[in-house]
Amino acid sequence: MTVKKKKRKLAPITKFMCLILVLMSCYMLYSVGREIYTTFRLHKELSEVELKLQEVQDENTYLSNEKTKLQDPDYVQSYARGNYMLTKDGEQIFYLPENTNK
Repeated sequence: MTVKKKKRKLAPITKFMCLILVLMSCYMLYSVGREIYTTFRLHKELSEVELKLQEVQDENTYLSNEKTKLQDPDYVQSYARGNYMLTKDGEQIFYLPENTNK
């Protein structure tokens, strides 16, 4: 006696429901992937902005220090003499050649 296995046919509504479930699963996976990509991109932008913020804060600190120094007349005089080659009355500036033999 041979037992024949009956092939079970899926009803059309069951096939349709399976297709809907697969499509919904694909859409949800796509949405999760997109959110993960957006999160990584925003973390990268945040680190770049934090780096720029640090640079601006460093520049602000430097400029604040320069502002304080420029309020001192002795510093202003020293700065002008060093950067613009200004002299006091009776002083002379000598240009010395650079030593190329090292």
